[in-house]
Amino acid sequence: MRLTSMAKEEEVTRNLSVIEYYKQQLESLDIQMQYLQAAIVDAQKGKMTLEHIQKTAKNTDILIPVGGGAFVNGSVTTSSKILVGIGAGLVAEKTTEEAILKIDERIKKLQENEEKLYGLAQKIQTDAQELSVKTQKMMEETQA
Repeated sequence: MRLTSMAKEEEVTRNLSVIEYYKQQLESLDIQMQYLQAAIVDAQKGKMTLEHIQKTAKNTDILIPVGGGAFVNGSVTTSSKILVGIGAGLVAEKTTEEAILKIDERIKKLQENEEKLYGLAQKIQTDAQELSVKTQKMMEETQA
């Protein structure tokens, strides 16, 4: 009977370690989701800026948002060609419509990734909760 009690105590210890690991995973996923949310907001701001520039007449003075609440004075010389990041620090010249579509694609991919992370976080949360209940019962049995 003593051996069974020791085995239960060891399992409780292992379960507590796993629960702590789940907690760390959830914190990491939360940070990743915050990053994705910030990237989505940034892309949406870029899209809004392009849509505004697209509607602006040639040679019109405008304020161009550069992030962090900062703006640069600029003048629209042409809104037909936009430089768009394509990865690895490279840019490609696109029409305004193509640039907006490219940003829409990015937003969609970011949102899909955010949904996947959210689903994974929910699964980990559920697993952690189930293991916590099981461990609590084991601890009560061990103390009885």
